[in-house]
Amino acid sequence: MSKTIYSLLILFFCASCSSESSETTSPPTPTETSYFPPLTSSIWETKSIASLDWKQNAVQPLLDYLELKHSKGFMILVNGRIVMENYFNGHTATTNWYWASAGKTLTATLTGIAEQEGYLNINNKVSDYIGTGWTSLPLAKENLITNKHLLSMTSGLEDIDNGDAVDPASLTYKADAGTRWAYHNVYVKLQDLVAKASNQTWNTFFNTRLRDKIGMDGAWIQSGNNSVYASTIRSMARFGLLIVNKGKWDNTIILNENYFSTATTTSQNINLGYGYLWWLNGKNSYHLPQSQLQFSGSIITSGPNDMFMALGKNDQKIYVIPSKKMVVIRMGDAADNVNLALSDFDDVLWQKISALYQ
Repeated sequence: MSKTIYSLLILFFCASCSSESSETTSPPTPTETSYFPPLTSSIWETKSIASLDWKQNAVQPLLDYLELKHSKGFMILVNGRIVMENYFNGHTATTNWYWASAGKTLTATLTGIAEQEGYLNINNKVSDYIGTGWTSLPLAKENLITNKHLLSMTSGLEDIDNGDAVDPASLTYKADAGTRWAYHNVYVKLQDLVAKASNQTWNTFFNTRLRDKIGMDGAWIQSGNNSVYASTIRSMARFGLLIVNKGKWDNTIILNENYFSTATTTSQNINLGYGYLWWLNGKNSYHLPQSQLQFSGSIITSGPNDMFMALGKNDQKIYVIPSKKMVVIRMGDAADNVNLALSDFDDVLWQKISALYQ
């Protein structure tokens, strides 16, 4: 996505959209269950650093690093309760910001919801839902591409020469579907697919199946070939809370656990660090966007091995750590003027986060 697009989004969305929030603090218990904030209230329970036996002297170095690296918002949830919530550079709890590619995980989630409602099957070919001719490939090659290939970034379509364009002329052949992993904006076709399969607009399906059910705010913005979500940091945290609870919000199943589990494990045998539009830590190897190189080891060596991540341009982050019932959110500008989804920022940030509890 171009810098111009992001500049327009920043100007449009950096505005207040709700009243000032309030918080209540609840004492922790050894068998504490997950907390879910009310859907239509700004109240959100908190936990103190001391109650978790975390290290208070590690807090300020973390905050200093976040501010130094152009962050706008940062949040840590444990069992759904806010442990840290900090804003920088004029950002507030009511300011919207773009998710960038971290929002791909919203599309993956809605695809799973559409499947559980019987509208689609991820193993079926894309053309079953949006018709043939959606690429410039010969029909036999186009029909190899399934919904799962879009979710796992293995469509085989050219990923660099045509940039983010998703018109048929720009979707050209590079390899057979399933034989090559490449980060590509073609995943956005899943939004068209869900809309056509459900006979609803993408926005309507998203709002009724996810946003409103977990109390999120925000909206999708179409800018050229890109579909970008923008919201407050608390809404990003609500989504993370749903995911760390395996698709369940309080007593309501939003996303079935089988799909959730599949989406957050390795989706193919090429890039072990990638699920269904989620990045996966702790694998033996991984690939990066715009590269066919394979790198050994974990994506974020200082982060928990069971962590999986929604990662967006300019360092928009949702980190989910199931073993700790923990969600970490970071919004802001690029930490080091690096515009890819992954950067060295992640590794240093996790060194400082880990210092809180190690």
